Amino acid sequence: MDERGERRRGRGAVRALGVACLLTAAAALVPLGLGPGGDPAGRSDTAPVRAQPAAAEAGAEARAKAAAAARGATSGGVAAAAGSRTAGEAAEECADPEASLPPSAADGPTIDAIKARGKLVVGVDQNSYRWGYRNPAKGTLEGFDIDLARAIATNILGSPDAVILRAVPTNQRIAALESGKVDLVVRTMTINCARARQVAFSTAYFATGQQVLAPKDSTVTGYNTSLAGKRVCSAEGSTAYEALERESYGAVYRDEHDGTPRDADRYTVPNQLDCLVRLQAGEVDAVVTDSALAAGQAAQDPAVELKGAPFTTEYYGVAARLGNDDLVRRVNHVLVAYRAGPWIRAYEKWLKADLPGISEPPAPKYRTNPSP
Repeated sequence: MDERGERRRGRGAVRALGVACLLTAAAALVPLGLGPGGDPAGRSDTAPVRAQPAAAEAGAEARAKAAAAARGATSGGVAAAAGSRTAGEAAEECADPEASLPPSAADGPTIDAIKARGKLVVGVDQNSYRWGYRNPAKGTLEGFDIDLARAIATNILGSPDAVILRAVPTNQRIAALESGKVDLVVRTMTINCARARQVAFSTAYFATGQQVLAPKDSTVTGYNTSLAGKRVCSAEGSTAYEALERESYGAVYRDEHDGTPRDADRYTVPNQLDCLVRLQAGEVDAVVTDSALAAGQAAQDPAVELKGAPFTTEYYGVAARLGNDDLVRRVNHVLVAYRAGPWIRAYEKWLKADLPGISEPPAPKYRTNPSP
């Protein structure tokens, strides 16, 4: 029996977890039938957006530009109609992607529409332990991101329950916003210039970095030449995939038909948790993902661990549709108060045990020349 076979046998106790995770991940491929105005009672509150091949969203800045150009008549028109900067203008302004619009408690057209509906529709994860996951005992979605989504709903609509939580695969976060399926995405979404051409970000609410996850007995030592010849998994449309595109150290990380209907989703997957399932099954040798997510996965499976140190510095932001500036300002207003107390309580509840040593949230950064 080879080394991978030994690992599979030694991790028999966690394979059941892998199957459960796989079933949960598979559930995230169910189509979403209603947009934000669909069901004010929230009966479809966990119906996910259907995953589609996402080459335009999965990586390099050049692909983001091409996608934005192809969508010009749609997303550009929406932004222009809203009286805000277009995607092209956002690209020109992106010298500091973490700088967002100054906070404001004022209502606007987007906030008015949400209040008229009576529900805030938020795209979240249902597969990331401690961030956005389904509590198996209660059947409810819980985690750090879920708490933040409810805090935003409380500020806008007066109740933490005035929110429809819709599961969105990693590679469909931007599409869900552009199509109007959700008002916001609160789903461990890294702020960067490529994405800022397609969505509008709040200020940063969490700092993280890319890191390698592998079995404890693996020869992989981190994001370095020990990855040569190894099969590495990442999520489509993730900054981990972009990092591997820039420097793979000889790892096998791309599916043969990546980003097409023939994509086997073996090394690049719609949901990040799918990578843990493949690692548990011995189908890949390592995973590259945010250290914050990797810590939760290591907590789920004691046979794996973080390897090396984080090799990037990244920040999570709440994402809104381009042009919905009143909503972005409102989220930043919520974050001002959230950083003052609720943030640390949420961190201690959900993340501290697996991701210790964080004393405070990242400080907000605002534009000095906000759009009108």
